[in-house]
Amino acid sequence: MKYHLLILISFFTSILYSQTKQNIDSIFYYNKLANTNLKAKKYDQAIFFTQKSIDFCETNHKSEGLANQTFKLGKIYYNQQKFDAALKNFHKSVSLFDNLKPTCTEALALHYIGVTNTAKGNHKTADIYYKKAHKLLKRLNIVDSAEILNYQKAMAFKTSNDLKAATKTFQTIIKKPDNSSVLKTKIDSYYQLGLIETQLKQNDSAIIYYDNALELNSKTTDLIQKSKIVLAISQYYKQNRNFDLAYSYLDEHYQIENYILKLKNAKIDLNEFERFKKNQSLNNTLQRESEEKIQLKTYRYSKLVSILAIALISILSLLSLALYKNNIIRNQNNLLLKEKNKELILAKNKAEKASKARSEFLSTVSHELRTPLNAINGITHLLLEDHPKKKQLKYLESLKFSGNYLTTFINEILEINKIDSTKVEVEHISFNLKELLFNIQGSLKELATANKNYFNLEIDKEIPDSLIGDSTKVSQIILNLINNALKFTQNGNVNVIAKLFDKSEENATIYFEIVDTGIGIPEDKLQTVFESFSQGSVEVNRKYGGTGLGLTIVKKLIELLGGEIKLKSEVGKGSTFTFKLDFSINNEPIEKAEEVKSYNDKQLKHKSILLIEDNKINQMITRKMLENKAIYCEIIDNGEDAVELLKVKHFDMILMDVHLPGINGTTATKQIREYDKTTPIIALTAISLDENKDMLLAFGMNDVITKPFVPDEFYSTIAKFFD
Repeated sequence: MKYHLLILISFFTSILYSQTKQNIDSIFYYNKLANTNLKAKKYDQAIFFTQKSIDFCETNHKSEGLANQTFKLGKIYYNQQKFDAALKNFHKSVSLFDNLKPTCTEALALHYIGVTNTAKGNHKTADIYYKKAHKLLKRLNIVDSAEILNYQKAMAFKTSNDLKAATKTFQTIIKKPDNSSVLKTKIDSYYQLGLIETQLKQNDSAIIYYDNALELNSKTTDLIQKSKIVLAISQYYKQNRNFDLAYSYLDEHYQIENYILKLKNAKIDLNEFERFKKNQSLNNTLQRESEEKIQLKTYRYSKLVSILAIALISILSLLSLALYKNNIIRNQNNLLLKEKNKELILAKNKAEKASKARSEFLSTVSHELRTPLNAINGITHLLLEDHPKKKQLKYLESLKFSGNYLTTFINEILEINKIDSTKVEVEHISFNLKELLFNIQGSLKELATANKNYFNLEIDKEIPDSLIGDSTKVSQIILNLINNALKFTQNGNVNVIAKLFDKSEENATIYFEIVDTGIGIPEDKLQTVFESFSQGSVEVNRKYGGTGLGLTIVKKLIELLGGEIKLKSEVGKGSTFTFKLDFSINNEPIEKAEEVKSYNDKQLKHKSILLIEDNKINQMITRKMLENKAIYCEIIDNGEDAVELLKVKHFDMILMDVHLPGINGTTATKQIREYDKTTPIIALTAISLDENKDMLLAFGMNDVITKPFVPDEFYSTIAKFFD
């Protein structure tokens, strides 16, 4: 926009500027030097030559030139934000103009005094000079059709951080009807409004202003302005964490910049070609003169020179033509690459949308399956507790196995979706890796015995006792790998090795190796076993069962922790999984965690619990499980009635379903906590991809029980609050 103002000033001054030829030549010389240095951003040199021009005018008593050059010096200081020096020169310029016939440059000097005072925050003083400038322009019958002066005023408001006034002024400009004179100013005003709204964190308004700027810019050929707007849009999407669009607009910005650079290079090439043609013409002239002289000496020698000259010109012409064609081909290739790049970006966006849709679908399905699955597992548990007949026991055990299998399957789908959607956070807590591995070995001894396997654990004594990392995810990785090894191995060996790979004062790298002598994996399946629902072959799936998601989770968790899993296997000889993980070393003594007390029926007997649940089957199952432990249970099927009941009636505990008709469980909990801070509230939820335990606890809940729940874990969680 500074260039707009310079054009306007040049236009005004060219109409009214009148001096003798000697003065014009001298001022023109200094102006040329000053402008050259301004373009090169050598402001000290520009000031020096402008001052030389002022000295020349003073020496030669050229009042109008002196007023104009003083105004120019003030403008240079203003653009450098040296406002005090700028004001000094602007006031001096106005005082010089007072003794001359009124000109538009005087009006601009008055306007700049207003703009400078605005930038300094002196708004009352600024308004006085704005009015003076406007009055003078009106008297001179000059209209600012391009709204450049208003734009300059708005930028001054922005410089003084008066964003409200700046916004108001910019909005005045964008309301002007579209025409060629005001179009560029309107585009810049939309762009500045977008920057202001971004600064004020009004993101929705910001993108609207940017889009309007981009739309208006499409009516012009100003690529520099478009590049600036596209870059601002990219930064907007980056701040809003929409990295796909941010990258797309940033790529477009770079393409525009490259195109601008090519246009500049093409212009340079054209200038070179014009110079070449002039040189060629000169060479032809010299050649003709040479031929006339040589003809006087010898005809044969003249003929030879002509042939050589023609050959040289032909070669140069061919070279020029080749360069020209090469430039055309290069531009065509660049355009083709640009189109292909856009196609790749669109394909990438489509693939990511498809992946997101898949994750959301699986998350929704797994979430919706939990409620009926909770009914299946709950009813199975109740039937098993009712001392069924031996004939029925077999069927109930099969039903229990199937329910547990489905629960594991759904949990694994949800786990993969959480990892893919980056909603899994890595914890950093102190734990004892050796104890963790021993506990895992103890929990899987029964499976090892069932398959008649020798299950060995080798732990390096040099591994520090206390490490800092995510023990839950490490446990999940090791459990999955050992469980697979034991499942696919019969009458064989399973070895789990943990070694200290590297150690410093603060960090340790642990090497893990799980080796089995089981069925092995075919070579052509080594890469696909880590993919979802993949198990080597259909026969393996039918014989050994499983979801085909265990290794997928393992791979994703190891990568999440910064490691990489490797696999070696041979059919009939077994498999070896290896990976390394980095941990921090905890040099502080570990406080031994208190052992969780297992519940007993006396803790639960005669307690009163309010169950808030809208599903009739879940109401029946949960009530029956509670009554089996001699617990009094009252049921409410919505959050509003529960909030009102708890104002007049006390219960020892509240079991709160998260998804309820009307207000949901989290809102109901928040309202209950306004008048009851002590009664334990436990969430019952078929937890989804968008939910997590910390989020639910933040609403005032004390704990979370996930559907479908395991009976013993259900009772243990309740008993924790009945000491």
